[in-house]
Amino acid sequence: MEPAALEECDNTCNGSEPETAALTMPDRGTTDKMAEMFKALGDPTRVRMIYALSQQELCVHDLSSILDMGQSAVSHQLRYLRNLRIVKRRKEGKTVFYSLNDAHVEQIFLQTHEHIRHE
Repeated sequence: MEPAALEECDNTCNGSEPETAALTMPDRGTTDKMAEMFKALGDPTRVRMIYALSQQELCVHDLSSILDMGQSAVSHQLRYLRNLRIVKRRKEGKTVFYSLNDAHVEQIFLQTHEHIRHE
């Protein structure tokens, strides 16, 4: 088995002009939040949950049924997604309905789905 090739420039490389990338680099707080968003999308259960919520607003009972999970486990995941502002809730009487927080979340999800299907 060959050792992994190192990703290095060859001797003739004088570099490009990284100043633009350096100047437009988001601050650490922003990149941390972005990484947390991708971490949330890195869990298959949450991905299935987000997919279901991209189709329609659902309550915990509905999500439990769709995902074949207990309501407490679904509630735990929804709390995590709410804290990251990926989903929002709406209360109607004693029932709480969940939906995606905004069009940005839906677009991230749909673009990722399209990218996977494109491969």
